[in-house]
Amino acid sequence: MKPQINPPLIITGWIHWALLAVLIVVAQFDSRTILGINPWIKPMKFSASIAIYVWTLAWYLRYMADRVKPVRIISWGVAISMLAEIFCISVQSARGATSHYNVATPLDAGLFGAMGVMIAFNTLLVAWTLVLFCTAQPRIPRAYLWGIRLGLTLFLLAGVEGGVMIGHQAHTVGAPDGGPGLPLVNWSTQHGDLRIAHFIGMHALQLLPLAGYLLSRLRWPESAQVTSIVVFGSLYFGLMAFLFWLAWQSRPLIAN
Repeated sequence: MKPQINPPLIITGWIHWALLAVLIVVAQFDSRTILGINPWIKPMKFSASIAIYVWTLAWYLRYMADRVKPVRIISWGVAISMLAEIFCISVQSARGATSHYNVATPLDAGLFGAMGVMIAFNTLLVAWTLVLFCTAQPRIPRAYLWGIRLGLTLFLLAGVEGGVMIGHQAHTVGAPDGGPGLPLVNWSTQHGDLRIAHFIGMHALQLLPLAGYLLSRLRWPESAQVTSIVVFGSLYFGLMAFLFWLAWQSRPLIAN
């Protein structure tokens, strides 16, 4: 099996890195704030996060080179949904409005609704990717394979937690969104913040496969490698659950 490049996801990643660079410059000339922070901070964070996400997915889909049609559909679908997502977020930042949970006007509601549709579509595509990795046996070490499977699973659970935020109509628990927060990420230092568990879960997509790969390099029996990555994945899920519980108790991760 020869690994293949993935133009839709690779190009999408480069677009988001370029956008991040532009936004960093633009932010220096904009003194406005949204919920107490520069309006361009949010699209900056999403640009970096999406770039990492699509490149990570492109890397894993290389191992599914024999599933040409599914990989093509997943790749184009994720690329389109992520470009639509960052477009909506950037438009709202330019307007000086919040992008998430904002239904104040028909335009705000329309953009937020479009974002929701795109995220739901992306989630279905990730679920399809997980099915591919659970039904196929790519020629990679089993610990690495299980790291990818678990990473995709926890990524999907983080998406479910994102749905909880939408249902809650805010990411802060115990107060309106905004207020004092940690530098850059702006996680609340006074109340619970559902974004923390969401963030940790999203990046399971990188950390668990990496752990599985590193375990596969050890001179341990294969069964011990697989057991170790499953245990690590379980502990990681426990951390996600604890952070979610902590936020739901209206308790900050780091109090100010």
